[in-house]
Amino acid sequence: MGAKPTVLVAEKLGEAGLEVLKGFANVDCSYNLTQEELCTKISLCDALIVRSGTKVSREVFESSGGRLRVVGRAGHGCLVVNAPTANTVAAAEHGIALLTAMARNIAQADASLKAGKWLRSKYVGVSLVGKTLAVMGFGKVGSEVARRAKGLGMHVIAHDPYASADRARAIGVDLVSFDEAISTAEFISLHMPLTPSTSKILNDEAFAKMKTGARIINVARGGVIDEDALVRALDSGKVAQAALDVFTEEPPAPGNKLVLHERVTVTPHLGASTMEAQVPKGELSSTAVNAPMVPAEVLSELAPYVILAEKLGRLAVQLVSYATARAPDDLDTRLLRAMITKGLIEPISSVFINLVNADFTAKQRGVRIAEERILLDGSPENPLDYIQVQIAHVESKFASAMSDSGEITVEGRVGSFQVDVSLEGSIILCRQVDQPGMIGRVGASSASRMIAPRKHAVMAIGVDEEPHPEALKKIGEIPAIEEFCEKL
Repeated sequence: MGAKPTVLVAEKLGEAGLEVLKGFANVDCSYNLTQEELCTKISLCDALIVRSGTKVSREVFESSGGRLRVVGRAGHGCLVVNAPTANTVAAAEHGIALLTAMARNIAQADASLKAGKWLRSKYVGVSLVGKTLAVMGFGKVGSEVARRAKGLGMHVIAHDPYASADRARAIGVDLVSFDEAISTAEFISLHMPLTPSTSKILNDEAFAKMKTGARIINVARGGVIDEDALVRALDSGKVAQAALDVFTEEPPAPGNKLVLHERVTVTPHLGASTMEAQVPKGELSSTAVNAPMVPAEVLSELAPYVILAEKLGRLAVQLVSYATARAPDDLDTRLLRAMITKGLIEPISSVFINLVNADFTAKQRGVRIAEERILLDGSPENPLDYIQVQIAHVESKFASAMSDSGEITVEGRVGSFQVDVSLEGSIILCRQVDQPGMIGRVGASSASRMIAPRKHAVMAIGVDEEPHPEALKKIGEIPAIEEFCEKL
């Protein structure tokens, strides 16, 4: 992690508690704050600690701008619930509002008329009926936008490498590739989270593949669009219009070309801003964050395996095998299963996974995780000898990882012993012609080789920070490198 988190302590805590916090965080002790003062401060804080005297209202959470990640309070039997879906409908409605406003030039015509002009011919719009909308990211918000667009008579296609085909079919939406989605649609609505793989996913190359006159809507995250590239596409006429609720920098700098562009409709991140608030209906929430408890002794014993489980989950999971000498009832694997789910889903989603919501979230996304225990002879001193995860029926960024039967299997151990490849930092996988000097040409801090038929080899390179795109480009240009990908 980079900079220390900032913790706001809004009511008096014991000195021992403050010392613990100061060990890993910047601590701001500000007592007796008014609601207004609390709302002003909270946007600079990652965590808030209160007692009974401070009211943490909806206004406080909204004022945090999404930075506030945890609120700690000494309570009594109070279930704490994280409700990431509460604003789904509001965001979907705003996406549709921007879509229709853009198509009929509502904002521009309104400003023109208020300036005393009557320019009917200038603001002729385009119809939505029969037009194709590409929904890029078919999660909760994307699927709700798709439902509404279908009601407007649009043909809806979607791209999401992690979406359930069954759910898409149920709504009447075709799942297609990224290139097919952006090249066939008249309207493109963005609903993917901002991850390393989606950052600036709409760039010059993507705009070049679009139909001339395409229209873009973004109520997701500003960073998924290369804003300079969008200005170029608007100026050239490749993109006819854009409607944006989010920006790479918020608020945008004065004079921002995209904001001031006459064919761009903008709103100041209003996607989740409606008067209505969804309230719990009495069911047990799938996103409760403070139950069930994992005993401290189990946590301490499984701690190294928890980290391993998450890292393996980032690679692959469908069948999880735990190799252990423990008796069948002497190993609670819920925590490990949750961390495998976390490693699998969090890198490609804005959902935060914890012990409570992991199984529900996996099921919701069509990920079925089966577990098996491999009993070993030996000392039950260590909880596990190794964890193995296996996934089938998937595509891989690195085709060489697939077995002949179409499966990917990864295995990991904890302890001080020789490893094939460390899961610390970032990993680059290369498949190259097996010849001397390849490791030296690519440069590595740790590498292993696996000889494949026809004199090919797979090399895994561990690096201590995220590789620079230029470095990855140079690796790809080495003639003997036939395939490579980076695993964050």
